[in-house]
Amino acid sequence: MPSTSQAYNGAELGKSLKSGSRRALDRKTRLSIYNKSFKMICIACACFVCLILFSILFLMGRTGVLTFETVSPATFFFSTEWVPENDQYGALVFIFGTLALTFLTMLISVPLSVIIAVFLSEMTPGWLKTALRPVMDLLVGIPSVVYGFLGMTVLIPLLRSVTGTSMGDGLLAAAIVLTIMVLPTISRITDDAIVAVPKKYRDASYALGSTRFQTIVKVVIPAARSGIMYAVILGMARAIGETMAVVMVIGNTPQLADELFKPTAVLTSNIVMQIANVPFDSAWNYALYMMGFLLLIISLVMIVLVRLFQRKGVKV
Repeated sequence: MPSTSQAYNGAELGKSLKSGSRRALDRKTRLSIYNKSFKMICIACACFVCLILFSILFLMGRTGVLTFETVSPATFFFSTEWVPENDQYGALVFIFGTLALTFLTMLISVPLSVIIAVFLSEMTPGWLKTALRPVMDLLVGIPSVVYGFLGMTVLIPLLRSVTGTSMGDGLLAAAIVLTIMVLPTISRITDDAIVAVPKKYRDASYALGSTRFQTIVKVVIPAARSGIMYAVILGMARAIGETMAVVMVIGNTPQLADELFKPTAVLTSNIVMQIANVPFDSAWNYALYMMGFLLLIISLVMIVLVRLFQRKGVKV
């Protein structure tokens, strides 16, 4: 015979089930409302980000186009004469310097970063990985002015003594500083991409008689190609937009960078060095806006190109 307390608990249980079943519909309705609200918030945030991006592009482009009221596009893009005091606004020096500096930085940093990532993920014992990965993460967070200061006080004198040049600043010094800055970013993301490659790929390669080097070069790195390309995109974006460190080591002279140790300037350094002395409503100010707009376009074009190469690589 069930006791009185058991009968009471059974009645409470039935009551709770009834109320639970009734609340299930309410909960379903609430979940639907929450999901729709969350979806609308996400769409609104995405639209807000797109609005900011297009607003920046529109503002920079609309103001920069005013340059061509006083300067022809051919003069602006293909002339190397940048003398604002004489109304000469040729930006070829800075465009070429930006492209050359980015290319040189990527040329040095990408192979080194991939080697470091392979070393971290495939060859390093566990205790050393635990020690090195936080160090790489800390290097990412160091302010760029610290890198620039070390480049100006340590790297440039070192380059002078090693090469015998009178001035160590220029493209090579800026590229070395930028390489040190972007190297932790590319290395860590590449490391994560290599770690994410399934173990069965390596096992299959070893089962076919491949060595460790062959497995890494012909199996692991191609399988992690997508993540490596993302790492290169992020590193390149930082290299293009970096300003403070570049200003401190590149020389800031508006002349064509036809030598590695020749002081020159890029779009970012020229904008930073001159924006404080520019009259607001002047062709000089509009020319700086156009240079900023070009910087945005170069960044977008490079990111699109890398993504196209990435898609082509994935299909292989």
